[in-house]
Amino acid sequence: MSVLVMKFGGTSVATLDRIRRAAKRVGREIANGHDVIVIVSAMSGKTNELVGWVGETSPLYDAREYDAVVSSGENVTAGLMALTLQEMDIPARSWQGWQVPLKTNGAHGAARIEEIPPDNITARFADGMRVAVVAGFQGISPEGRITTLGRGGSDTTAVAFAAAFDAVRCDIYTDVDGVYTTDPRITSKARKLDKIAFEEMLELASLGAKVLQTRSVELAMRYKVKLRVLSSFDEYDENAGTLVCEEDEIMENNVVAGVAYSRDEAKMTLTRVADRPGIAAAIFGPLAEGGVNVDMIVQNISDAGQTDMTFSCPVDQVPRAEAAMRAARDAGEIDFQDLLADTEVSKVSVVGIGMRSHTGVAAKMFKALRDDNVNIKVITTSEIKISVLIDRKYMELAVQALHDTFELEKAR
Repeated sequence: MSVLVMKFGGTSVATLDRIRRAAKRVGREIANGHDVIVIVSAMSGKTNELVGWVGETSPLYDAREYDAVVSSGENVTAGLMALTLQEMDIPARSWQGWQVPLKTNGAHGAARIEEIPPDNITARFADGMRVAVVAGFQGISPEGRITTLGRGGSDTTAVAFAAAFDAVRCDIYTDVDGVYTTDPRITSKARKLDKIAFEEMLELASLGAKVLQTRSVELAMRYKVKLRVLSSFDEYDENAGTLVCEEDEIMENNVVAGVAYSRDEAKMTLTRVADRPGIAAAIFGPLAEGGVNVDMIVQNISDAGQTDMTFSCPVDQVPRAEAAMRAARDAGEIDFQDLLADTEVSKVSVVGIGMRSHTGVAAKMFKALRDDNVNIKVITTSEIKISVLIDRKYMELAVQALHDTFELEKAR
């Protein structure tokens, strides 16, 4: 039989009633002739509780024991889901990551999937099992220890299983009914997309959209796994949600598919830096080693052998960035006059594969922001996106203005 992967997020399995509701959806897919692999997250709020317990017990914790504790939330959900399906007379059993086995590297807390041998689960399907309920977010290291994949790791688990089992589709059930042109909480004109290309979804996810975890979209694009995002709270509809697919499956594209934002950004500037070969490596090497997630980078024109270097990062990483730069200066690796941090900025981006073949998108975006008196601090572009840093107090205004300017409320 064909295999379908269904992933249920924390809000979808937050209570026993919601687990029963999710199990009924699984039952419908069994009736449609699929064998089903169900990937489950921990019940809503449970992972945060477990992380809090670890921190309270051991502030400088052993990452291996952290994974052992934090992964337990998914184990509970998997067992409860399997029991619920068995009560519905559906042959099902739960699987922890090590039992599959889902093999990862040894980077505890942020492990990467290396292999999912399908033999164990395939053999059980052949013996009559119809549903394998797999604990998401977890795997096993080369040393035989439990690992976790980082926040949002259950999405990545689901896509990886879909690729390993050549699934017909991977359905991601969450608390929203699909992918929207922007956050509906900011503008009521936001429209749910029926389809979106992998590249567009990857950009939106990386730029702040919370619907899918970035690594899961990367995997889906690499292995051509069809993803469907839909709500576990809506009535059953086989055409519901948003399909994330290859570009050629979308007949017509708007120039811009969506507007994304990241609210809590910071703009950091090193002033009067020596303009010499290797200076960028001397700056961004220590930042990477310090765990700073650098995004936008701008270098000013050199003046008398010196320049300014500006970059953005999440606002909660500013202390790390400051420490890394001061340590690099103390070590004689770089020299600068001052380190300026603007912690009241946000990033707003427009994304669309149609931008490849249309000109004037940047001009249209910048005019819309100018008309609403929004000043742009930093600009970066790629083939299918344009991002700007602006004052945080104008973020919602900018999102609304860009959504209106590109008429995203109209179906493509």
